[in-house]
Amino acid sequence: MSKDPILYDLVLLLSTSADEEARAKLVDDVESMIVAADGVVSRKQAWGQRPTTYRINHQTEADYHLLQFTGPTSLLESLSHNLRIADAVLRFRIIKVVPGTPEAPDSAPPVLAGATGVSSVPEGEAA
Repeated sequence: MSKDPILYDLVLLLSTSADEEARAKLVDDVESMIVAADGVVSRKQAWGQRPTTYRINHQTEADYHLLQFTGPTSLLESLSHNLRIADAVLRFRIIKVVPGTPEAPDSAPPVLAGATGVSSVPEGEAA
């Protein structure tokens, strides 16, 4: 009985204050780490700058990326470690895709109507 490789989704929220070259290099480095660990990147999507639901490190927007990949479980720990210490990463999440989960969409999910990010009014002050 052959065991199918495990598919993972990696969602990256990168800081918009980092320059575009640094963000692109970080995504390329993540891909290189996956390939170096005998993994395969099956999908790479750049969803662009989108508002965040709440402020993350005083930022209301992030550059969103989705990577789907297969690889050994040992890759997850090193990938998580490197993403935790990267300055350009606001948030990331690695999710195991279980059988029966619908495929990822071909494009970025829509920004909900009225979702303009976090209010620019400082905390404690009325709008």
